[in-house]
Amino acid sequence: MRAPQKITLSTTEIELGGQRHTVTLRQNPRARRLSLRFDVAGQGFTLTIPPRFPLPRALEFLDAHRGWMLTSLARPAAQQAAQRVPFVPGAEIPIRGEACVIRHDSNGSRQPRHEGRTLWVGGPADRVPLRVKTWLHGEAARQLSYAAEAYAFQLGKSVISVTVRDTKSRWGSCTAKGSLNFSWRLIFAPPSVLDYVAAHEAAHLVELNHSARFWALVARLHPDPDAAQHWLKTYGTGLHRYG
Repeated sequence: MRAPQKITLSTTEIELGGQRHTVTLRQNPRARRLSLRFDVAGQGFTLTIPPRFPLPRALEFLDAHRGWMLTSLARPAAQQAAQRVPFVPGAEIPIRGEACVIRHDSNGSRQPRHEGRTLWVGGPADRVPLRVKTWLHGEAARQLSYAAEAYAFQLGKSVISVTVRDTKSRWGSCTAKGSLNFSWRLIFAPPSVLDYVAAHEAAHLVELNHSARFWALVARLHPDPDAAQHWLKTYGTGLHRYG
């Protein structure tokens, strides 16, 4: 009888949203690829590592998935344990689905500057939260306008106006006159999710309903609407805890 293969456990720590979180490193001889899992009940992460896989590369994989880890912590089932994340220096927020740290430089430009995984903000420290929110609001408006107008063009339609607000019950809406409204918090979501909401509302310019014809238009505009819908149902509520 073959002896059972040994699974080795160790831990590391990673900072998410200004808090330190322990990640269990599970070296499993039967694993064929890296896999990262989140335990909602225990609020913990486990990274499973295949045999002979270099640990430094595994840690790079972990670091590259900080955005996913942030949104996992923000799942509806984890809301009671999750704290709000204010827009203050040192806070970590997702921008377009990627983890980003807010940094303050009193001598820097007062216009926020997004560089890699850092959002730089200058001027007085007490003005940082407002400057960050204003910048995020503007970025959401710019990117949603661009996406919505591009999708409308594909359908031979025109967008009358695009407005972004802090809506609670829906991510987007379309009026009978062709005005589109979106939640500015979509700037926290991955690009494919933001694009899906833009495509969804653009499709309403043709079909102001949710008929089969409407969903056919959405599928024509967006490569994977089902995945985007699933992401919003799983992680969307958590986007409201930022700011």
